[in-house]
Amino acid sequence: MLSVRQVAKMIDHSLLRPELTLADVAAGCDLAARYDVASVCVKPSDVPFAAERLSGTGVLVGTVVGFPHGAHATRIKVAETAAALADGAAEIDMVLNIGRLREGRDDDVCADVAAVVVAASGAAVKVILENAYLTDAEKRRGCALAEEAGAGYVKTSTGFAPTGATLHDVRLMRAAVSAHVGVKAAGGVRTLDVLLSMVDAGATRFGATTTAAMLDELAARDLA
Repeated sequence: MLSVRQVAKMIDHSLLRPELTLADVAAGCDLAARYDVASVCVKPSDVPFAAERLSGTGVLVGTVVGFPHGAHATRIKVAETAAALADGAAEIDMVLNIGRLREGRDDDVCADVAAVVVAASGAAVKVILENAYLTDAEKRRGCALAEEAGAGYVKTSTGFAPTGATLHDVRLMRAAVSAHVGVKAAGGVRTLDVLLSMVDAGATRFGATTTAAMLDELAARDLA
């Protein structure tokens, strides 16, 4: 059984819903600090606020680029990345160009991701495939292109598509990349049992909103 701390450090506490206010972000950051998770993932406009709120806690600030559709021009994704880092972000979750991947324009997809990796200047880049719109073959190809472009993680979903992370997709993505590339499951990871099953399938990071409930349940199991 993984410890509470081990699981906490696999969670990016998600604060991406469009209706969230700064008060909501503050509460989410405080929760993330209390549970000592890996990071919060906030909207780009909230990065400066979250970075200040979490300063000195050890919890990283991440944000999204090309979100949620992946169709931004590459130069805009690069500009978003640079702005996020300047504002205090330490991790970047970018959406690849879904349509270009489906068309088989692999060079365009790889170049798009690689430009963001370069702009990130060593900060972790997690490439969101948005698997709800892809075949298994497209998922494998997207993972391979993300790794070729230098990404640190491949990620299942934005959480805003018709479906999110599945065990099938986590296993597929884990098999599609090298051991040094992480797999992030996001979208629908709401219970501890689902999270633990995805760890067994190869996930190394999670986007979650039910962070407190899952970690509290794990702590209770540890005490039982």
